[in-house]
Amino acid sequence: MSPTTTLPVSWSNWVTENLSLGVPRSEIAGVLRENGFDLGAVDQLAAASLASRGRADRRSPEPPKGKVQDLMAIYSQLWRARGAAHCDRVGNLSPADFFRWYYSLNNPVVVLDGAVGWAAVARWTPEYLASRWGNENVQVMRRRNEDPDYELNSERHKTRMPLRDFVNLVRTAGETNDFYMVANNRSLDQGNMRALLSELNLPDGILDRANAEKRIFLWFGPAGTITPLHHDTCNVLLAQVYGRKLVTLIPSWETHLMYNSIGVYSEVDCEHPDLENYPLFRETSRMQLVLEPGQMLFIPVGWWHHVRSLDISISVSFTNFKVQNEYAWTP
Repeated sequence: MSPTTTLPVSWSNWVTENLSLGVPRSEIAGVLRENGFDLGAVDQLAAASLASRGRADRRSPEPPKGKVQDLMAIYSQLWRARGAAHCDRVGNLSPADFFRWYYSLNNPVVVLDGAVGWAAVARWTPEYLASRWGNENVQVMRRRNEDPDYELNSERHKTRMPLRDFVNLVRTAGETNDFYMVANNRSLDQGNMRALLSELNLPDGILDRANAEKRIFLWFGPAGTITPLHHDTCNVLLAQVYGRKLVTLIPSWETHLMYNSIGVYSEVDCEHPDLENYPLFRETSRMQLVLEPGQMLFIPVGWWHHVRSLDISISVSFTNFKVQNEYAWTP
């Protein structure tokens, strides 16, 4: 079969995001080649991405002009008129209500009992993982404290070690952001740790079991790990299995306030914002919540979020929804 130069939306988004993260073009091209795509596709997207970066002012980018900015400002005003920014917290949420009131309306929600009763919530601890899969050679991110752009430069921080050694680090290091097993490490996609998938009970009617391949992601690290302020290019369901996470959410329609010049990341340090250099950030409708074990958080596509682990934490995120979850994004 001859290669095609036309990428589906999902692959286009994948290429764009990996380019923004600094993944070498040769690695991206190799994956495309294996999946039957022409290598010219990555060059076209790379050129568009670089052009976009060249136009961006990383210090004080101008907000979008005209009706788009006006509409975003109006949505922000309407959102704030509801009172203090908050995220709904509900239990026993039916698939019909989930898709009608949250997924379709681009609204976040905490599902209080979303993962209650899972074998994973009952069993998963650092000790359990070490006892079952301690010899498994896993990929993790390390030396993150040395690099303020550790997410953009994620490929430089990948390393491999036995899971038992990683668990020892997690248990003894105290509060730190220096190492973390993140979604990009693809821990559930290969090897014996795929067996962990059997201990997850995917919500019927919301997630698609038949479309779960490479759409379920493991997060595991010590207290103090941070996922910096960013948005995802699709909807995400985040399940907290062990420990707690502090999540900051900012609506998608406040993108014009976010100082986003590269990829999906904001330049603003969400925990210590420099409002002199990033004054528009003062206008954002930030809301915070603590995600407890057994709870799920729906993060709508385009919503900005920052995540800090308050304890040793194990989480799982899903993108395999029963409905459309692929969208076109400009590089």
